[in-house]
Amino acid sequence: MAEKNSFETRRIQNIRQNGALLENLGVNQQAKVIHGIHTLEPARKKRRIEKSNTNLPPSRSSARIASAPSRPQYHEDALANAVIERKQTKSKSSKQRVSTTGIDFDTSKEVKLEVLTEDMDALQASWSSWEVVAPPPQRNEAGVFHFESHPDFTPNKSPEEMIREGCFGGSYFRPLFSKKLGITISNDWKELPPAWTENLNADTYLTSFAYNPDINKFKVACGQSIEEWEAAGWIDHKHDVRGWFQWYCRFSMGRRCEDDERQVSRWKKCVGPTGRWRRMLLKKYVGMGVREVFDDGEEEMEVSPVMHQTCHHWAFMVTQEVLDEYWTTGK
Repeated sequence: MAEKNSFETRRIQNIRQNGALLENLGVNQQAKVIHGIHTLEPARKKRRIEKSNTNLPPSRSSARIASAPSRPQYHEDALANAVIERKQTKSKSSKQRVSTTGIDFDTSKEVKLEVLTEDMDALQASWSSWEVVAPPPQRNEAGVFHFESHPDFTPNKSPEEMIREGCFGGSYFRPLFSKKLGITISNDWKELPPAWTENLNADTYLTSFAYNPDINKFKVACGQSIEEWEAAGWIDHKHDVRGWFQWYCRFSMGRRCEDDERQVSRWKKCVGPTGRWRRMLLKKYVGMGVREVFDDGEEEMEVSPVMHQTCHHWAFMVTQEVLDEYWTTGK
């Protein structure tokens, strides 16, 4: 009996010693705080708020709004995998990020200043001193353009059509500060043929400081900014400081340069006969059972307006001939 009492005494002493140790370590206090958090009232208040919202009438939604990106972005070289990855994952590094025109991009990707900036005056002069060396493209009955020098480059939207129908949120030719060159580029839209911009509000369709998705043909924002293109190294400053669309304008006007092959290759990868954006859009049509492309655009608005606008930015539109061919052959 004495042995049992001795054991009980030691057990009680051990409990007290352990309790004192936990108290000194702050474990008991932490447990009290955690317990207090779980017993607070906000959770019940939240449920009451959610319950009250169930009496509100449902709000309307549309395919255009549902498929629009969460923020306006200037379209550039945004391929499908990059877009999907951007939505589904967070940044995997803690590299410093900066904001330009409301868009974040990784400064580690910036292209460093090169020798081409040593004579800035000569560089800027070269952007407008080129000569017309190629004839205008020919357009067939299907609306496809054919360029004699590059038979594999077959867009079906001209630069003028893209501008007048609405592209890049009306901001493509806005005053642009180049981080690589350290200068601001402006008024270069004035080199466009007068016929392309006749009776057009340049402040709205070309040089708007604010990206306006309602200007776009499909009323949505898509893609990436020129600043992001520059940071990623996708712009050849020796030729077209604004990137793809500026190159396409000048190419259509008859200029030829060292960057032509690269730009045509990029177009083919995006919206060429086997381009991924083109194929993804056509698969959407088939998946939704849509067999007709209507002139008024209503049907296209229901079939991924973001993809339609992206393809439009790359000078391609789904036509009835293209859709019929895809339904028949899957190509």
